[in-house]
Parts: sequence; C-alpha cells; structure tokens
Amino acid sequence: MAVRCRPGLLLSQENGGGRGMIGLLLIALIVLSGILLVWPFLIYPLILRALRGKPLSPDSAAALPSASLLFSAYNEAAALPAKIENLRALKARHPDLDILAFDDGSSDGTGDLLAGASDILTLVRGPGRSGKAHGMKLLAVRARGDILIFTDANVLLEEGAIAHLLPYYADPAVGGVLGSLRYGGTDKSATASVGGLYWRIEEALKDAESRTGNVMGADGSIFSVRRALYPAFPDDVLDDLTVSMSVVFAGQRLIKASDVIAYEMLVAQRADEYRRKQRIAGRAWHTHRYLRPQLRAMSSLDRFKYASRKLVRWFGALWMLIGGAAALALAWLCSPFAAMALFLAGLILLLLGLQMRRGPLAALVDLVLAYVATLRGIMLAMQGKTVTTWAPAKSRD
Repeated sequence: MAVRCRPGLLLSQENGGGRGMIGLLLIALIVLSGILLVWPFLIYPLILRALRGKPLSPDSAAALPSASLLFSAYNEAAALPAKIENLRALKARHPDLDILAFDDGSSDGTGDLLAGASDILTLVRGPGRSGKAHGMKLLAVRARGDILIFTDANVLLEEGAIAHLLPYYADPAVGGVLGSLRYGGTDKSATASVGGLYWRIEEALKDAESRTGNVMGADGSIFSVRRALYPAFPDDVLDDLTVSMSVVFAGQRLIKASDVIAYEMLVAQRADEYRRKQRIAGRAWHTHRYLRPQLRAMSSLDRFKYASRKLVRWFGALWMLIGGAAALALAWLCSPFAAMALFLAGLILLLLGLQMRRGPLAALVDLVLAYVATLRGIMLAMQGKTVTTWAPAKSRD
C-alpha cells in the first residue's frame, strides 16, 4: 500500500488538531533553523548593502606614521625561507620598517632561521611553549612604530601592502586597518575548496562592514592598529580578535583596505582543518566571554553586526541539528517508514562524502564538519577548556 502524505492533509483538522499543531511547530522550526543557518552569509550581507556608507575623512596634511611589523612562529621552518625573502623586499622598500619576530620554543630550526635574518628583524625567543598571545605582547612592548602591523609566519605580504596601508591612518578617526587575504591551494582538495569559498565570503562581509562603519574583528593574517590602542589581555584569549576589537571599544573605526593584500595557503586535509576550526572556535568563545562587558557597551549597529557575523555563525551546527531533527519528526508524523528512509539517506550520503576527497558531496561534508568542529570547540570552551599554544597544519605546505 502506497504511503501518501501531503502537507495539507498533515496539517488539516481531519488529521487531528494536536497533530496539526505539532506539524506547524516542526515546520516553523525547520524554517527558523534554515534562516539562522544562512543568515551570516545571505541575509546579513543584504542588510549591510542597504545601510548607508560611512566615508573616510583623511587629513591631507598628516604625515605618514612609522610602523612595526610583528609575527609569532612555531615550527614554521618550511614557510620561513619565503617569509624572510618577503620581509627583505618590504624592508628594502621601507628601510625604517621595524620588524620583530617571536619564536615560541620551536624544535625544527625556526629560531635559527629567524636569527640568521638579524640584519632585517629583531628576534625574541620564548622560554618554551607560551603561545602566540604571550609572544605578541612581548613584541608589542618592544615595537617602536606608531602603527603595529600584525601578520602570521606563513603569510606573505604584497610588496606594496605597507605603502598602501599607512595612508589610511591620515584619518584621525581610524584606529585600525585590516588587509585583504588571498588564499592559494583551493584546488588541492574539497576541504581547501570549501575553505576558499568560506574566506571569499568572509572577505566580502568585512568589506561591507567596513563600508558601513566598523569591521567586527580581524584574523591574524594581516591587520594593524595604532600602538596607543594596544590593550592589556591574558594569554589565553585570541589576540587577533582582542586587539582589533579594542579599536572599536575605544570609539575609533576599524576598517578594511582592499589594496593591502596578503597571501596564504589553505589547509588541505580534513583532520588538520577540523582541529584548527575546533581550536579557534574554543578560543573565540573564551575571548567572547572575556570581552562581553565591552561588547555590550558598543553601539546598537555594532552589536547587531557582531551577533550576525559571529554568534549566529558559531552555532551553525546547532541550527543544522535542530532543523534536521524537526525534519525527521515531521516525516515521522507522515510515516515512520518515511522518517527512517530520510535518516538512512542522510547517513549514506555522509558516509560516502567522508570517503571522497573531491566533488560536490565531499565539499558538502566538509562544510558540515566545519560547523561541527566549531560547535565542539565552543562546547569545550563552555566547560572551561581552552588552549594557548598552536601547531601549524602540515597540509598547508
């Protein structure tokens, strides 16, 4: 006997008022979960596009500020030859550029490679593993520039990046400037392809946020702040988010510059990306709790931006779980067989996707895993678990 289950029949009075109400509730949960899932990437950008822009007001008579370039490294020997060559090119173009590097107890010769470039940079060696945030604070104390420029050991800056960045500080309202990140290696795997798509969307969001006022935080690839705004903070928070948001908390603008360009290779292996997402998410939540009093004091527009781009996205796996569970329950109301068939179909697709490394199904599974890793990191942070140290992903080389 064929199973017939039409939405109209399921929700009709003939099917029982209570059963119909449950069906309506489940449909509402599915729709709400779907809206929350796509909010940061589809709905939020449309809202930003509708907001009025906030142009810059540079002082044409302002002199260019001095700058210090800071980065931390741990076991980055594979990436450092290209990094040091890049730093030499920047130093040749900007002889007064103050470059400082922190070696976080590396065991692969990273410290020796940096020491060999003492003609262009100052090396600070850590006593052992103390973490990036601790290292960056040590460098910030030693920095001489008016502007602190932060980057990562595996990131290369376009030769004109600093020349393009410093003039933005001619606007006295600007307290921090983010650069634009370009990723390589998107064709290595589905993991890298999904990562590339994610970061292209992220870059577009930052552009839209910058146009309307403030960007809601930076990652460590390339950003800068006025040295006077560098805050005090504990070692177990994300220094990138903490330092960049200090600009917003100080009442100055945190903007993004499309002509300040940096390059980085994407992570290609699922296991590497899962661990990276989990670690970053855990520290992001820990940092969010640390910054909560200052976040609450932001303008209503910035609070809306922060919630839209960070809080709603961090819980993406929860929206997927709620929506999936509601879909299964709705199918069960229709027929237990339909619910079991839906569950098995989803399970089979997941298992097939886990076996693949390329293609649409593999990309979809990588997207789901990214959400799961983020939620797991946040749940661990909620239990008080956090990390202060890191290790570079091998599949990025």
